Amino acid sequence: MGGDYNEVVTRLLNERLVARFVCRFPEDRSYEQLVTCMKEGDREGAFRAAHTLKGVCQNLGLGQLKVSVELLTELLRPATEGISGHAAEVFQMVQENYRSTLNTINAFRASENG
Repeated sequence: MGGDYNEVVTRLLNERLVARFVCRFPEDRSYEQLVTCMKEGDREGAFRAAHTLKGVCQNLGLGQLKVSVELLTELLRPATEGISGHAAEVFQMVQENYRSTLNTINAFRASENG
């Protein structure tokens, strides 16, 4: 998913924990909060949600999603006013990367269970 697997294993101590936490990623609510705040035009809330999601992605090695969320986080920094058109475009990229990440995680879960 675009991350450094060995770095994540080092951080989380073993492969079993990596798999467990990655499989629990869909339960994290920061993406839902980001979607809600973006729809409502709540820049501050969107910034907090994006910043949280960025950290989760970094810790789990979800590199592709982390890169797009990191860009969005910077576009939503408190020094900015409102949600810019560019932030809205990047948000679309975040949504695509999130769906792709979930698809990969779901495929992994299915391979583990089947």
